[in-house]
Amino acid sequence: MRQIHPATVSVALEKENDMAAPTMTAEQRAAALEKARIVRAARSEITTKLSTGIMSPEDALKKADDPVVGRMKVKSFINALPGYGKVKTEKLMEELGIPETRRIQGLGSKQMENLKKALA
Repeated sequence: MRQIHPATVSVALEKENDMAAPTMTAEQRAAALEKARIVRAARSEITTKLSTGIMSPEDALKKADDPVVGRMKVKSFINALPGYGKVKTEKLMEELGIPETRRIQGLGSKQMENLKKALA
């Protein structure tokens, strides 16, 4: 059985306690909630434009540097497109080697290029 030195345990506990979540004032909390609501509304608008064909996938992917588009999950982005349901989306992502939890801004250059080709 391995012996653990008491100093190691106390250092580990100190590190755990340093990671406490910051406390926010009521005003800061309200501002953060409002900002999140605005971002969700903008993301919903993009999803609606994609699903109705008002915006092409290529146009949306050109805006990958925009935080609203860039932070969308690739899965929800593809799923918003007409003709792509859950199964077809998962199959495409698997073929392109894109993990299920990946966000648009987290795509590599090859992945982005292949996604644009597949959706064209």
